[in-house]
Amino acid sequence: MSSDPVLRAESPPSAGVESARRVVLVTGMSGAGRTSALRALEDAGYEAVDNLPLSLLPSLIRPEDAAGRPLVIGIDTRTRGFAIAPFLATLERARGQADFDVRLLFIDCDDEVLRRRFTETRRRHPLAMDRAVTDGIRIERSLLRDLRDRADLLIDTSSLSQADLKRRVQDSLAIEAPAGLAVQIISFAYRNGLPRDADLVFDVRFLSNPHYQAELRPLTGLDAAVAAYIEADSGCASFLEGLISMLGALLPRYEREGKSYLTIAIGCTGGRHRSVFVAERLNAWARSRGRRCAVLHRELSPERRVEDLGPGAVATPTATAGADAPVVA
Repeated sequence: MSSDPVLRAESPPSAGVESARRVVLVTGMSGAGRTSALRALEDAGYEAVDNLPLSLLPSLIRPEDAAGRPLVIGIDTRTRGFAIAPFLATLERARGQADFDVRLLFIDCDDEVLRRRFTETRRRHPLAMDRAVTDGIRIERSLLRDLRDRADLLIDTSSLSQADLKRRVQDSLAIEAPAGLAVQIISFAYRNGLPRDADLVFDVRFLSNPHYQAELRPLTGLDAAVAAYIEADSGCASFLEGLISMLGALLPRYEREGKSYLTIAIGCTGGRHRSVFVAERLNAWARSRGRRCAVLHRELSPERRVEDLGPGAVATPTATAGADAPVVA
């Protein structure tokens, strides 16, 4: 996957968090990949419970059970007794227990991609058994709006493969991950739309475009020749300096406010040269300060898209069998 990825803040954990039992509640749009995310965490060592009736959720988050394995619980609109107000009330009570580290993961996806997934697999949407799939998607999105807004971590699977989703979930919610802010950096093409899960978006289309150089066009921002061309732009150095200065001030403040996850999106026209180059420079800056981050180059081929690295690791592209498999669950 890409060259140098992956960041998580190394600030000291708050008192009691280190020994608290991790509980992840996984919800989201039907067809977006909620089940795949739950299975990814189960593979990572979590104890998994799916389709638990909402009334039974408090029984799994009790002080006497705080010493157990990390727990992941799948809940969606098919869950018996599902309703937004009770769900949010239960979530807030659970977050108030010092013995538990409770996080809400929301799996989202573009409406048209969801429609295509249901059509191609000939599955019925759980909220549109007797009507068009698009009606079910519209109803469910409206129903889940408050949950999406309250999520600690939002993952958009519109352009992710099964392997990408599993890697993203496990990177963000690893059991042994250090406390602090987890950061995802995404390079993307504006012509293919903004990443729906982005918190901060930066447009780098003002930089010199290697696409118009015949010898650079087939290369990417991971290649030295492309990097040298972009760096020769008179505005490049000052832009990177300003961006890094701003993020250097922002990240600690996000941490102090209790934010657990931050997604930074870097966009250019084709998503192959300038955005990739800048994303890699941000990653190198973060790693030089002992942080860990995840980098995803959305528009690159699967074998060069993403890589999970910690400080001091050696970057080596790795291909994953079946990496192009779509997310359908």
